[in-house]
Amino acid sequence: MPGKHVLGYQLGLAAFLLALWEAGARATWIDPFFFSRPSLIGARLAEWFSTSLIWGHLGATLLEALLAFVLGSAAGIVTGFWLGRWPLGAAVAEPFLQTANALPRVVLAPLFIFWFGLGIASKVAFGMTLVFFLVFFNTYRGVRSVERALIDNARLLGANERQLLRHVLLPSALGWIFSSLEASIGLAMVGAVVGEYLGATGGLGYLIAQAEGLLDTTGMLAGMALLAVVVLLIAALVRRAERRLLRWQQPR
Repeated sequence: MPGKHVLGYQLGLAAFLLALWEAGARATWIDPFFFSRPSLIGARLAEWFSTSLIWGHLGATLLEALLAFVLGSAAGIVTGFWLGRWPLGAAVAEPFLQTANALPRVVLAPLFIFWFGLGIASKVAFGMTLVFFLVFFNTYRGVRSVERALIDNARLLGANERQLLRHVLLPSALGWIFSSLEASIGLAMVGAVVGEYLGATGGLGYLIAQAEGLLDTTGMLAGMALLAVVVLLIAALVRRAERRLLRWQQPR
């Protein structure tokens, strides 16, 4: 099905659900105190942008998420390639990585705030823990999934480890890496917002926490809606970059 038709259906479904929500709240089928209304949420977002209140908070969250995404992804890719090419190291590190990955991330957030304070460092560190493991495991599997025959043939042609990485391993693992990067964007934003929610002086998570303290459902949902839109826009950019870089893999 053509992409433009899918987008049309998606927008139509979103408009239908918002209209149903609005009608249900106005008719008090659902309690507007607890669920607010799309029109009120839109008005709150318009107010935030018109008064420039949101820009500083949005900028803080985006910076934290960007740093967490870049640093966590870089660490995951490098570690994934390294252990993917070093079976002994992977065997030794596997139980430690599995244990660290099994730890509930939310319980780590207060520790990061305790260690690094209320500033940007605690939010970035927390976001990195969310991004790193997803990117690492996908990169590791991508490297390990490369057919042994391709590696052996490259070796026979005289390729060294650097050339093997550039011309065989990296192109083969790109699909795995990009599939993790798209999901990592949302995780980086979650890390930043959760860290701000638990303790911060600014950011979308801070706004949501402030609205919760005032029992302001509209403010909470407005912050969540803005977060969702930002994540969708960034994910669309990553998908576009993926299509460009992996064009050679697509059937003609």
